[in-house]
Amino acid sequence: MTNQRGPAGAAVQQIARNVALFNPAEQVFQAMLDGWRNQQLSRNLAFTTIARREQVITRFRSFTGEDPWAWTVGDVDEFFMELRAVRSASHSTLLAYQNALRLFLGYLTDPAYGWEQECLDRFGTHPVQVCHEWNTAAHVQEASSRPRKRPLTRDELQDLFDYADDRVDHAHRHGRKGWISAFRVATAIKVAYAWGLRRNEVRMLELTDFGTNPHAPEFGGYGVLYVRHGKAMRGSPPKRRSVLTVGTAFSTSGTAKPCGDLHPNDVVS
Repeated sequence: MTNQRGPAGAAVQQIARNVALFNPAEQVFQAMLDGWRNQQLSRNLAFTTIARREQVITRFRSFTGEDPWAWTVGDVDEFFMELRAVRSASHSTLLAYQNALRLFLGYLTDPAYGWEQECLDRFGTHPVQVCHEWNTAAHVQEASSRPRKRPLTRDELQDLFDYADDRVDHAHRHGRKGWISAFRVATAIKVAYAWGLRRNEVRMLELTDFGTNPHAPEFGGYGVLYVRHGKAMRGSPPKRRSVLTVGTAFSTSGTAKPCGDLHPNDVVS
């Protein structure tokens, strides 16, 4: 049976037809954001991704002083020119903003959602796609970070680990309660480096995520780390992966447990 109310995010689901609105422009814009949110949720996108995109759209509207059905190519040029020339936004930020704006307008101009007709009936005009290949940046390579970003040298890593340990020692010697938090931070830094973990992977890590590796019994119960909250593909749950423990970063006397002194030269690439 065909759904007469349209897909998730359709205008007919967000605004009652033939009903006068107290503040039409503001209410229709909010309904557009709500509908776009529903459409993205139906695609199983992360809440954080949806929230970031909504912030971009709200910021663009504030910059132009116009509503989506009045946005022009000139607005796009001025917004991203200001973002690059005045605010010195990175290439990755620019790409993310342009992608969010393109997707939002793609949603509004899709006939399946009915926003063009809704705007025509209420405002006498309708949204159009203003992000094109000739006025937006192209994502042509996997790594888009700035060239000045580089890996830390071994000496720099050693300084980082030593500083983290010194904070723990200093707080503990002076009887401060914060030494436990400092110890947790120092451990998190070393674990992130030793197993090559992302920030969220470290944040979601639990002791039960460690397991044995039959090919490296010397590490005991810490031979492999099962990452349960890896970087997800678009619309998919967090990706799982396993990271093997290598090097001499563990004490093997009795039951193998992580040592407090984990340094770069203790880990074999």
